[in-house]
This record gives sequence, C-alpha cells and structure tokens, in this order.
Amino acid sequence: MLTIHRVHGVRRAPDGAPDPGHAVVVSGDRIEAIGPYEELYERYGERARVRDWNGTLAPGRHEPDGAALLESAYHPDPREADDLGTAPLTGDALTALGMTDTRWGASARRGVQRLLAIGTTSVSGPFTRPAVRTAVARSGLREPSGPHVLAPGGPADFAVFAEDGRCLVTVLGGRLVYRGR
Repeated sequence: MLTIHRVHGVRRAPDGAPDPGHAVVVSGDRIEAIGPYEELYERYGERARVRDWNGTLAPGRHEPDGAALLESAYHPDPREADDLGTAPLTGDALTALGMTDTRWGASARRGVQRLLAIGTTSVSGPFTRPAVRTAVARSGLREPSGPHVLAPGGPADFAVFAEDGRCLVTVLGGRLVYRGR
C-alpha cells in the first residue's frame, strides 16, 4: 500500500533546510518519491492513503549511546512507578533489582519506546544482552549504514517534528511505530 505523508516541509538531511510544501510517498519499507504534495497527489493520490502531519518530516535522530541506554539502565514499568519512580535506574538502584533476562527484555522494550517517542530512527550497539538485542531488532531500529538522508529508494525511516521540537510520529521500515498524543 502506498502512503503519502503530507507535512509542512521535508528535510532530506538532518542538518538541511526543509523543502516547504513537500511530501513523502512510502511504498512498503521504502521511500517511493519526495516532492511537492500537489504533484505527488496527482501521481499517486487515487491509490494512496494520505496522512496529514502538522510538522516537518526529517530523517530522525541517531542515538550513539543506544547500548548504554538500554543495557546499563532499567526502565521501570508504569505499574512500578510508586516504588521505583519513572526515570531509568542505574548504579546501585539497578544492582538492587536483581535483573533477569525477562526483566532486561521488558526494560529494553520500554526504553525503545522512549527512544521512538523522541524521533530516534537508528541506534548504535553492540548489544550484548540477548533480551535487549531481541527487543531492538523487533522494534525496527538498526545501526546506521552511512549518513541518514531521505531519498527515493531509500529506507522509509523518518520522524515528523512539531515546531516546538516534539516528535509527532516515528516511522521505521514504512511502519508507524510511534504516534504522539
């Protein structure tokens, strides 16, 4: 299925200026086209769904400390907030938890959700804990293979950011994996 992501502008590179009025067409896990919305709608509109986002579409964030964030900290379950709080636990607090593989996996899934909520589209490893490695792999996050730029034929990994910098949407492999409220 084709999806046209209509936004205020498209930033093709992390440090580039946005192209106002542009949109991105996604087919499966790849970017099909980037260009002015009207032109893309005329070409693909009859067979594509249109998603309107109130922001700028960009390659997303790379998290160089992905392994440290997910393997050296426990991300509490919301049901544990009364006892553990909501911030990641490290050091002595982490040691006191008596972590198991199951707990590491659940923590990593919550940590990945935090990363997606800020527009992260790639992370650096290596991930040595099997449960963490599995959580990262299943999320769609991957290590970058070079500079992350948006281009036709490239991976449909991007985020949409509001004017105030909040992440509105994160897309990995063409799948909507985070949507802000």
